[in-house]
Amino acid sequence: MDNLQLLVDLHQDAQRQGPGGEEQTRLAVALSGLGRVRNLKIADIGCGSGASTLVLARTLDAHITAVDIFPEFLNKLAEAASRTGVDDHITTLAESMDKLPFMEAEFDAVWSEGAIYNMGFSRGIEAWRKYLKTGGILAVSELTWLRDERPEPLQTYWGQEYPEVDTASAKMAILERLGFSPIGYFVLPENCWLDNYYRPLQERFAGFLERHQHSDAARAIVETEENEISLYEQHKSFVSYGYYVARKASD
Repeated sequence: MDNLQLLVDLHQDAQRQGPGGEEQTRLAVALSGLGRVRNLKIADIGCGSGASTLVLARTLDAHITAVDIFPEFLNKLAEAASRTGVDDHITTLAESMDKLPFMEAEFDAVWSEGAIYNMGFSRGIEAWRKYLKTGGILAVSELTWLRDERPEPLQTYWGQEYPEVDTASAKMAILERLGFSPIGYFVLPENCWLDNYYRPLQERFAGFLERHQHSDAARAIVETEENEISLYEQHKSFVSYGYYVARKASD
């Protein structure tokens, strides 16, 4: 089993595959103004097992196309949608986020929580803009520096893992340059990282290692995750996910 499949195995039973929270998704919805609109079409790109998708389906009058490259995550979403009675509002699509089969101006909103880094913030926004109607909403959470200066270990780690990490002002400038008007921004609080993501992840480590006979590859993944968790715990005042809500301007 290669490293990618090991990571899928580690994360596929999780409620979410990155930091976030239901309250924060609802706040982004409130900032977007979408609650006043009917018969919405929304694309949730890089949805994982659908933590944000399910909130959108329960909160809005919308049909949501939930996109993820891994069918394992989408199967979990489909099961949860059926259990909670929102399966009629969700269509799953197993596809890469950089090869989407959507038409231009197809959607009222494009959502992506903690996933746009797979393409990069600039490239993702530029690629997805065409799928939005004029005036449509883009809502993304993105790794963001909270201060201009950071401790060297934190800077080195995230500089290697995600070179596009930057301050909120820099992200806002990218949104404006690529044809969006920012209408809302907030920072994910500590519980979105620790309670909702890292602690459940740590609880899965033992079972994950046992399933893979404590292989070198499995142990290396756990060590990398533990290092990231430790860095966050030590330096959480310097970095988080910023949640950006913006409106597509006319061409």
